[in-house]
Amino acid sequence: MRIIEPMQRHYRVVMAKPGLDGHDRGARVITRALREAGFEVIYTGLHQTPEQIFEAVVEEDADAVGMSVLSGAHLTLMPRVVDLLRAGGAGDVLVFGGGIIPDADIPVLLGAGVARIFTPGAPLAEITGWLEAALDDRESARAR
Repeated sequence: MRIIEPMQRHYRVVMAKPGLDGHDRGARVITRALREAGFEVIYTGLHQTPEQIFEAVVEEDADAVGMSVLSGAHLTLMPRVVDLLRAGGAGDVLVFGGGIIPDADIPVLLGAGVARIFTPGAPLAEITGWLEAALDDRESARAR
């Protein structure tokens, strides 16, 4: 039997839909799954610029930001958010993403500072479990 440990603390996550993509079903599903897993989630809605996402992350004092991109602009939008976070003193915010992202683009995004990419069909438990573990690991490292 696996013992389930509670999160080290209550984490805040901003979920965003950057760019012109108007389909947010996946982002809303992830938002709900994260809330059910115990995260506080702020969903920004559709058509957010990287600057708006950065502002929401800072304003909400978020621990992580998730972005869903289906438009093909992931190689521009996701790294731009990472750059804004770093330049704005929020480089410790965990950035993850998902959507229609070709396998060949995933290493590029990881190299740009995105911590993890989830593609369609990723189990919700995998996403919530990964985020909790990643944020707990970050908290443990800070405590040392």
